[in-house]
Amino acid sequence: MEHKQPKLEVRVKKLIEVDGLKFKDLNNSGKLEPYKDWRLSPKERAENLVSLMNLDEKVGMMLINTRQMGLTQKDKSKTSHDGVLDEGIVEKGETIFALAKVYGTTHTIENMHLRHFILRDNWSPAQMAEWVNTMNEVCEGTRLGIPCLIASNSRNENTEFIFGMNDAAGIFSTWPGTLGLAAAAKGEMKSGGDASLISQFAEIARTEWDAVGIRKGYMYMADTVTDPRWQRIYGTFGEDPEFISDVIGRVIDGFQGEELGSHSIAMTTKHFPGGGARENGFDPHYEEGKWNLYPTPGSLEKYHLPPFQAAVEHGSSSFMPYYSIPSIKKSAVQKFQGEDIPFEEVGFTFNQYFLQHILRGLLGFKGYINSDSGVTNKMSWGVEDKTEAERFAKAVNAGTDLVSDTNDVENLKLAIQNGWISENRIDEANIRLLTEMFALGLFDDRTYVSPENAAAVISNQANWDAAYEAHKKSVTILKNSNQTLPLTGAKKVYVEVFHKEPERAASYTEKARKECQELGLFSLTDNYEEAETAILFLHPKSGAYFNATPGLLELEICENKPEKAMDGTDYEETTLSNMAHLKEVADSVHVRGGKVIISVNFILPWILGNVEPLADALIAGYDTYYNAQFEVMAGNFKPIGVLPLTLPASEEVIAVDENGDCVSRNDVPGFDKDKYMPEGLKYAYEDRDGNVYKLGHGLTY
Repeated sequence: MEHKQPKLEVRVKKLIEVDGLKFKDLNNSGKLEPYKDWRLSPKERAENLVSLMNLDEKVGMMLINTRQMGLTQKDKSKTSHDGVLDEGIVEKGETIFALAKVYGTTHTIENMHLRHFILRDNWSPAQMAEWVNTMNEVCEGTRLGIPCLIASNSRNENTEFIFGMNDAAGIFSTWPGTLGLAAAAKGEMKSGGDASLISQFAEIARTEWDAVGIRKGYMYMADTVTDPRWQRIYGTFGEDPEFISDVIGRVIDGFQGEELGSHSIAMTTKHFPGGGARENGFDPHYEEGKWNLYPTPGSLEKYHLPPFQAAVEHGSSSFMPYYSIPSIKKSAVQKFQGEDIPFEEVGFTFNQYFLQHILRGLLGFKGYINSDSGVTNKMSWGVEDKTEAERFAKAVNAGTDLVSDTNDVENLKLAIQNGWISENRIDEANIRLLTEMFALGLFDDRTYVSPENAAAVISNQANWDAAYEAHKKSVTILKNSNQTLPLTGAKKVYVEVFHKEPERAASYTEKARKECQELGLFSLTDNYEEAETAILFLHPKSGAYFNATPGLLELEICENKPEKAMDGTDYEETTLSNMAHLKEVADSVHVRGGKVIISVNFILPWILGNVEPLADALIAGYDTYYNAQFEVMAGNFKPIGVLPLTLPASEEVIAVDENGDCVSRNDVPGFDKDKYMPEGLKYAYEDRDGNVYKLGHGLTY
């Protein structure tokens, strides 16, 4: 068969010619070994390369670590390549993420042999592209010329910065949060369409990532939300397993294409087998949240595994297991495909039955398994008593191929040298990892990218317009008393934003007023005492990503609310500041017969009892732009968004008793919780107009 010569660029090594075709001489041998031959399959090339690698090179290949750009390094004397690469050394313990000593970029590539890196920085597209190129130039100069693969968490959602979840936003086309994408797509389905908005999102995002050279996504979350207090709900697609399965399939098809190729973004679907079944919301980033509970027979198979099954069917390149441990004591026996699942009480990265038997065996997964960050040192639940080398052995032998956010080559190598991991298993992991790199074209015509092209692709207005359209579609009308909306030709409109942090409230208020002014849909006043209409945006916040709250995570929108900690001591919780002022504004407008529109930003399923009664119209946004919401309020755009999850009625329906048992099931989604509620208790919130805020609720006009 005829082979089309790819366009090859080398910066350090030379090209060789064989059969009238050009190949990169990546190891300076002057010969065409199979790994350099782009006519062969990715797997054949990977097998050949692994046979040429030494142990240190194989060990480095199995670790992925965060790597900052030279632009982020404050001390420019600690950079190389005209400031592009960061060469600074961070001593162990200097930051919460320096769990081991971090070395400069060149040393990490040349001497520690790492080839997978997580980029969390957020510079311009051209600057990121140049950094990727320079990283690969250093890689090309090494013994075998193995390139590197850059991974990132999602970059296309509008959000406040959260390390490890939303590291970067606002540079690539900016869409609503994932819950907002779900609200928009489910809304289109409700009116007879399908979830093709998700496919469009994935295809557009793929072109942007591809142009910059970030070729691996730590996304998306296929977790089904079943515990309303879980801090990471905003990164999910909600609580409907059937819908999430459809979405995950579309996301993988959009980013990866039919099969992995030279313009694909390889996806890492997370967090297998589902992080939603929390113990009362506590997250396994800290010890209090290390358990997954399955008190309900059949819940794991019915609610949590289907989206991962869809991810396997659509060829997700890799999977990320969750940190948590399946609890024997707090679970009913779970089955999968008719077999009882034996729970081994270790984190899923160390859990051979889940990774080998269920994921690879029963589901037929063929890619590689990428641990979550910090499993060998910080979040090593269930294996805390083992040494770091023993933890590496346990994870790798259970089926984990790539260990995340570490450069700990010493302990992985020690585990191999002690005979705890076979050379065969190390080779298997390396072949899986390198097969992906070959498939992505990183050894051939996709080692280097054009910074000019990166800038051009990302400034494509059509992508930003599509994203803005999704913002409008995500807006969900929960309540609309006496047809308050749409607000046509409203005069004397007062706009204010409320937040947990007062300084953010002030800057967001300024932003919202400016956007409202620019749209010119309403005539504004900045004095609420003369306003005929008040539009109030609420951004409640609860809990923290890396620390447990003293008591249960607060879901009420409240200020200085007295709480009881887990140890019985008293403390206070605030999820929204300035609540007295909020009520004052609403009352002042109502006294004059005016209308109050409240928009709540849903990053968690808030309990609305303290704010819904103040609102004539109540809106749900999901990190949705203010201007998109104004357009819907004004009737410029017909609302179609619906709730991607059920909102709890009150504290009572999520109450936890002294044994730590929740009145509503932790492992069952909101739409099905009533099957297990005590007599007389209904899970979903019902407003004063009789609207029930359950999955799929959304009004239109």
